[in-house]
Amino acid sequence: MSDLSADERARYARHIMLPDVGLEGQLKLKQSSVCVIGAGGLGSPALLYLAAAGVGRIGIIDDDLVDATNLQRQIVHGTPFVGIPKVESAKTRLEEVNPEVEVEVHEVRLNISNALEILDGYDVILDGTDNIPTRYLVSDACEILGIPWVYGSIFRFEGQVTLFNHQGGPNYRDLFPDPPPPDAVPSCAEAGVLGVLPGVVGSIQATEALKVILGIGETLSGRLLVYDAKGMEFRTLMVGEYPERVPVTELVELDAYCEVPTSVGIEGASVDGAAGEEMFGIGGAGNISPDEFVARRKAGWQPFFLDVRRPEEESIVSLPDTDLRVEHSQILSHLGEIPKDRDIVVYCRTGQRSMMVAFALKQSGFSKDVLNLAGGVHAWSDLVDSTVPKY
Repeated sequence: MSDLSADERARYARHIMLPDVGLEGQLKLKQSSVCVIGAGGLGSPALLYLAAAGVGRIGIIDDDLVDATNLQRQIVHGTPFVGIPKVESAKTRLEEVNPEVEVEVHEVRLNISNALEILDGYDVILDGTDNIPTRYLVSDACEILGIPWVYGSIFRFEGQVTLFNHQGGPNYRDLFPDPPPPDAVPSCAEAGVLGVLPGVVGSIQATEALKVILGIGETLSGRLLVYDAKGMEFRTLMVGEYPERVPVTELVELDAYCEVPTSVGIEGASVDGAAGEEMFGIGGAGNISPDEFVARRKAGWQPFFLDVRRPEEESIVSLPDTDLRVEHSQILSHLGEIPKDRDIVVYCRTGQRSMMVAFALKQSGFSKDVLNLAGGVHAWSDLVDSTVPKY
């Protein structure tokens, strides 16, 4: 590790020629380590460029399998690897790009019980996750361990990048002190994303990680870079420390707060935790599985089948005998189209939005059974008809 071989000097010649990198800088990269959380849209370009740049040790954290819907943007994976763990697919590709790099795989979901152990020892963390609880977990773990981390997020045609926890700079909780409601930030699966967008954002994240390791340039610490792909514009917003923020000393579980609502509102319809649990089927009430739904309908049950997804999702797939599609956020404006003298079964992609709509309908005076199709389209594909595409 004290020098570069002749092959390495040839491989990294374009780096070594840079005055700000040189032989010393390339050695820094070889002796450094970066952990990338998520081998998806953001993680794919970041992993490829970090490996190509010669970062000596690269960690990959992901517990998911490669799916056909990933291939539109997750360029580290290929069609032959569909169904394979993402960490193994990514490791294979990185070793093809640069066999000199040591790749460590962690086929787990990062949580409060393993985060400190896994992340400890890396020089930089790069966040390629797509959910809010994990971002707070990464922020808190990095603050405790004293590790800088590169944040990135994408939504449809827009991306954001910044550097947190670097040399006394602000952290994620300075920018977002409190987690938002569970339905406030749709995932890429629900909102869609332009395939090339994570390529731009993930590459910028990799750039920030390399700059931190090399100690060159001006990082994004204290600045949030916002990229608008449709307008082809970059904007920079200043990020300061939140004066009332209490330093983090231990990890806390955020999944329950961010993913399972204790209060839910759809354009004014809301409920407290106890009533919400009963209606939302936490423990089974208020839900119906796709296979049970089909069996009961074959036996003569005739519920009103309500799709609460967006039009773009309906163009991908619609479940058989759907009676009406109304986007979940607009449901209260279409109550007159939903019969009150029939049972109602509500569905969406995975059962989250339909869960909220089912409760809103009950709050709006629908006295017949209103049930959430548990697991939505994805569960239908698993339990009823495998030809129904997951997306």
